[in-house]
Amino acid sequence: MRSDIERRAVELAEYIIENKATVRAAAKHFGISKSTVHKDLSERLRDYNITLYAQVKDILELNKAERHIRGGEATRRKYHGDN
Repeated sequence: MRSDIERRAVELAEYIIENKATVRAAAKHFGISKSTVHKDLSERLRDYNITLYAQVKDILELNKAERHIRGGEATRRKYHGDN
């Protein structure tokens, strides 16, 4: 069972790195919860692969810094009808 979790964490990390994806997008792609993705990437991956962990951490921090911009854009599109 442990190897399945390790494999999932590595696959999630690779997906996020390749696609510059958000936690939400990765969760949807893999059909798992955002909580599971976050736990795999922020806690478990650090124990398995520190190099991948560092790369993913950078992307997640960038996503966190930009989320208010994405939210504002989504709201603008919603109320102004821009797609």
